[in-house]
Amino acid sequence: MTGEKSSDSSLLLVQIAHKDQTALAKLYDRYGRPSYGLAYKILGSVEEAEEVVLDVFSQIWQKAATYDPSRSRADTWLFMLTRSRSLDRLRVLQRTVRAAQACLEDAKIPSSSLAEPMEDAMIEERSAQVTAALEKLPAEQRIAIELAYYQGLTCAAIATKLGIPTGTVKTRIRLGISKLRQNLSEEI
Repeated sequence: MTGEKSSDSSLLLVQIAHKDQTALAKLYDRYGRPSYGLAYKILGSVEEAEEVVLDVFSQIWQKAATYDPSRSRADTWLFMLTRSRSLDRLRVLQRTVRAAQACLEDAKIPSSSLAEPMEDAMIEERSAQVTAALEKLPAEQRIAIELAYYQGLTCAAIATKLGIPTGTVKTRIRLGISKLRQNLSEEI
């Protein structure tokens, strides 16, 4: 049975190489969930795992002709693509988190000795509230917001830096700001 499924998957890849969308849908129905499970296990994030699976199947659509059945089974090739994409994404996220943390440290501005003590206290309190609210956000949203607001990067620059689509960056920023507003309004 396993051999049948593998040869059937190999046939689907041949059909996908000829731009058969139905074959891609069948392959996705068969391996979408297991691929997601593998990506989630590596990344620990629903959003990132979903993006990896979409990237993998997009790559399969574009490069199915490069699959060589003499080198590996179709499912092995697909899971290898998923694992590689997940590890690449994990490395990018880890670098981004380290960069964002460094930016946060650099962005700490000492209070002016000329300002009123009450004003200083209010600024410090609000800064602590914003920092606490930022920490409550999912890492993907927090990183996008920090790159945009602390580093002044555009959405396109953030997309390039993170290796994700610009639309994804905009969505993460929009969702993150919405959650920040909600978190901050609860604290006031």
